[in-house]
Amino acid sequence: MRVPRGTGGIVFLAAVTLAGGYAVGDLFDLLPGRFTLAPVPEVPDPFPTAPGAVRATELATALGELDPAAPVPDGTTIAELVSELARDERLGKPADVSIIVTDVETGTVLGEHQPDEARVPASTVKLLTAIAALEQVGPEATLDTRVLSASADRIVLVGGGDMMLAEGAGDPEAVKGRAGLGDLARTTASQLRLAGRTEVRLDFDDSLFSGPRLHPSWEDSYFNNGYVAPIAPMAVLLGARRTDVPYPPRYNDPARHAAEVFAAALGEQGITVLGEPRRQPAPEGATQIASVSSASVAEVTEYMLVHSENTVAEVLGRLAAVASGLPGSFEGATQAMRNAVVDAGIDPAGLRPVDGSGLAATAGVPPRVLSRLLEQMARPGGDPVLREAALGLPVAALEGTLFDRFLESEGAGAVRAKTGSLPGVTSLAGLVLTADDRELAFAILADKTPDGGQWGPRAAIDTFVARLAGCGCS
Repeated sequence: MRVPRGTGGIVFLAAVTLAGGYAVGDLFDLLPGRFTLAPVPEVPDPFPTAPGAVRATELATALGELDPAAPVPDGTTIAELVSELARDERLGKPADVSIIVTDVETGTVLGEHQPDEARVPASTVKLLTAIAALEQVGPEATLDTRVLSASADRIVLVGGGDMMLAEGAGDPEAVKGRAGLGDLARTTASQLRLAGRTEVRLDFDDSLFSGPRLHPSWEDSYFNNGYVAPIAPMAVLLGARRTDVPYPPRYNDPARHAAEVFAAALGEQGITVLGEPRRQPAPEGATQIASVSSASVAEVTEYMLVHSENTVAEVLGRLAAVASGLPGSFEGATQAMRNAVVDAGIDPAGLRPVDGSGLAATAGVPPRVLSRLLEQMARPGGDPVLREAALGLPVAALEGTLFDRFLESEGAGAVRAKTGSLPGVTSLAGLVLTADDRELAFAILADKTPDGGQWGPRAAIDTFVARLAGCGCS
């Protein structure tokens, strides 16, 4: 779902992170208990009917025209709010909390607490993944899954980075499932029949990505509990074995499974696939006979940000690496993310991305990096590609990982932000619009929360950001 947006400012920017602990990733962006598993509701279209949703819709629609002459909040007042949050026991000790609040228009720091301390970012690191993909791959680019004719009796299914392939027909209105293997099989079968071929052998080429498919630092539970799939350049619906639960079991080899689904679809079209699909790079000079295309990279990036989708984040990071001439691996992706920060003119001191999703508890990101990035993303007249990332952030009380937050506060509809949650880590980074119509950026990271859970830290952070939204403190 894409929220109605104007052409002017976006909203205030915030990022909070608490360092330490071990990672379970964005499971906790939607589930606030420490190890509690519960169904994650699909956010319906139109907007949810939860309290605050109507106001959120109205505000999100009205964020188009911001007045650059709107008063900047008083720095003393914001500094006091920051100091109060840093001392909030729900976040742990002040030494383990980092906060920064800035004015988007001018870049002026309005309040800060240890903003240069690199802390575990959790899923706020997806902001870096987003800008890397949008800048390097391009917002209008699509991810193509292709079929090549390798020889008289062999075809090759080539993955181009789409892990959200539909099993049958694609849905032109969807992001997840825009391209379908059933459609690809129909076109392929038609071309084979025209060539007088009704039997083929099938190879599949997943060589676009390299290195381990799961990061060595991740807990085994991340895959076992369905929080992330093995990363591949093609998969059916993110490698899920079922679609009726929010964190489904995943196939060990998503690319092979996609090839098996494609082989079955060819059979339904009257083409017999001899033997089992074989993993094999496509030969030089192979001729393309069919292809299907994903949603645009801008749409895929928005899907990743709104739903905090770990697997999609890792794919986007690898695509950014490949597009910039780096290996399509964890190392290539994190280098591409770091390069994107440098290319934006931001000092990368202390920046240590480890993966594209934020599942790694060994990563470090200074809040100042996030705030400076958010300023550039939100500033009217700035880089339109960076702005695309800002417009992809979920709106408070309305969608994605923020659909049930800020429901009864001034933050409803006035906050766009990326959540971040791991055991012992709670973070939020984004944009907020004040009562005086001034846009701020903020980043909050706490990585040693007292009990590792999310309810207390989130309540503290949300109260702080809501006070920023309601601030008429010029």
